[in-house]
Amino acid sequence: MSYLDDRRLMVKIANLYYEAGETQSTIAKKIGVSRSLISKYLSKSKELGIVEIIIHDEDYSTVSSLETKLENQYGLREAICVPDTEQSNSKIQLGTAASKYLHRMIRDDQVVGVSSGTTLYEVATAMSSNQHFPNVCFVPIVGGMGDERVDIHANHIVAKLAEALKATYHLLHAPVVVDSKETREIILKQPSIKNTLELGSKADIAIVGIGGTPEHSTMVRSYINSGITDDLDFDEIAGDICYNFINENGEVVNNSWNEKTITLELNKLKQIPLVVGVAAGVEKVNAIKAALREDLIDVLITDEKTARLLLEG
Repeated sequence: MSYLDDRRLMVKIANLYYEAGETQSTIAKKIGVSRSLISKYLSKSKELGIVEIIIHDEDYSTVSSLETKLENQYGLREAICVPDTEQSNSKIQLGTAASKYLHRMIRDDQVVGVSSGTTLYEVATAMSSNQHFPNVCFVPIVGGMGDERVDIHANHIVAKLAEALKATYHLLHAPVVVDSKETREIILKQPSIKNTLELGSKADIAIVGIGGTPEHSTMVRSYINSGITDDLDFDEIAGDICYNFINENGEVVNNSWNEKTITLELNKLKQIPLVVGVAAGVEKVNAIKAALREDLIDVLITDEKTARLLLEG
């Protein structure tokens, strides 16, 4: 009979490890066998049902299952799903979840590209840490958005994130959209703007919002009276990322708006090693699906209701 057939010893080792909290090395010395054999005993005890590990996740079992399904269906590196609650604001929940994820992933000497919007404002508001990152740099990857709430502009958000983590930041002194393609080309040649967007294109991490269809877009509302949005064909637009309008396949729509935006181009966004998309809402489901189809994001942070809709069809 081999050592691993000794059920009594298997139970004893399991009790010492799981109940008494002793290390495998300590148990090995006590029993008089090698540490590797202790590891084999513990594995065998799980195989035989002597040990059953139960994860008590009553509050998160539903969303945990949704996260796994999203990851498998869309090939995501990670999906984070916040539970639906009637009492809380979804964007605040998303912001809190995204700030925790970003804090977990940031390493010193990294560059983090940041877009704008109400959801990313909540990410910056929720960010808090006793750990300092003096060599991390936050950089805007989109221009400023009209006169609509300055606090949701990328410049404000990067400054707020940098303050929370005692990091550094750059600013992008440019509007998100200008009046012509020619004006855009001139602005993009300005050294400070060119250098900031180039730094953003070399980011290690990017965190972006995903905008819904134009009629629900904060961005479009900001410019609705300017004439810039007059020629938009809403039917061909699924949503936007970094103020690039995309179709249902996640491809950049060929329209005048996309020719006039001061933002990181999506082909450059895709080259960033880790792109985190933060978005939720029925009006954004098609936009999120489009972004996922084109692999524009690696991680999705959303809510329970949106996750269920993304898994349909």
